Amino acid sequence: MKIILVGATGTIGKHIASALEKEHEVIKAGSKSGDVQVNIGDPAAIKAMYEKVGAFDALICAAGDGHFGPLEKMTDADFRVSVNSKLMGQVNLVLIGQHYINPNGSFTLTSGSLGVDPVPMAASLSAVNSAIEGFVRGAAIELKNGVRINAVGPGVAEESPAYFPFFPGHEPVSMRRIALAYVRSVLGAQTGQTYRLLS
Repeated sequence: MKIILVGATGTIGKHIASALEKEHEVIKAGSKSGDVQVNIGDPAAIKAMYEKVGAFDALICAAGDGHFGPLEKMTDADFRVSVNSKLMGQVNLVLIGQHYINPNGSFTLTSGSLGVDPVPMAASLSAVNSAIEGFVRGAAIELKNGVRINAVGPGVAEESPAYFPFFPGHEPVSMRRIALAYVRSVLGAQTGQTYRLLS
């Protein structure tokens, strides 16, 4: 299977790559490194990536910037960091990618626990994570040729200790559990689902 992994060198991405690359061709995409480079905030760059890679069987996105900060100081520009990158970046990977993906292929996006289990300082990410999951449900009933789409919604990851203080009482999610959720989405048969990994 030919799998494009956007965010392959990130905290989560490297574990996804490790879980899949022994049995599949994983094309690593990053903003500055990898087999191909892509800025998911730029639709033209997304199209250029697909043109370079050609037909593929699955796309996983484990990338996307988001704003973390207090609501009382949040501005329109702050909020749009999350919207333009994590939300629209992933949406455009699907809108453009649907024209390149092989029949019976799949898209796997990344939301997060904040959509259903918010914490202070993360209002924009709570909104965006919920929107990603809504898009997945809506797109699942319209994608053609047997193409599937799911999301993975992890809680705070065990390899992100800088975020632990913002998640009091949360047990960090193991990287193995997170990686396996992406494998489940890619190699399974479900569509329109969000695999939530709450602590």
